[in-house]
Amino acid sequence: MSAQETRPALLQRLKDPNDAQAWREFDLCYRDLVLRYCRRLGLQEADAEDVRQLVMLGLTQSMRAFAYDQSRGRFRHYLRRVVHNALNRYMARAAQGAVRLETTLGQGLPDLADPDIERAWRDEWVRHHYRRAMEAIRARYEPRSLQMFDRLVDGRTVTETAQEFGVSVAAVYKLQTRIRDHLRAQIARQVADEDDRHGLA
Repeated sequence: MSAQETRPALLQRLKDPNDAQAWREFDLCYRDLVLRYCRRLGLQEADAEDVRQLVMLGLTQSMRAFAYDQSRGRFRHYLRRVVHNALNRYMARAAQGAVRLETTLGQGLPDLADPDIERAWRDEWVRHHYRRAMEAIRARYEPRSLQMFDRLVDGRTVTETAQEFGVSVAAVYKLQTRIRDHLRAQIARQVADEDDRHGLA
């Protein structure tokens, strides 16, 4: 089955809150993004997990009335709103004493229109796609090549990496360029697929 055939099929499946497999796929893809973002805002691990569950609950409810419309924009903006709604609900429950909130958020969430908050979400979204892309890249390269690339990502120079692995500087440059280009292409595919697959503003 092609990706184009798979996307609308998955959308239809997500409209059914009882389709456990579809929701597992969605959760597997986005849970790390949501958790890391919540932790970045100051929530402790347990609180972040509670918010993630509220996000999934909110999505199961909203997806029932979902209508695919690719013209409505980027999925990451929609998901950000869903996450912020869940955060606000969780903070309200904490204020009422329904849950014990262990967080550095103090009296509540920062202004969600604050550019720093938008930047934090965008940064986590970029890192999310980088992690996913690297998983795909690692399946395509030999361990030794990946070790060299990891050294470069960690801050080693091309010369230092070449010396460590006993290869030429030109070979390291070539490997770096090849993996970097594949990584960029993979991220571009993921982002295009994400927006095409969800079609939400």
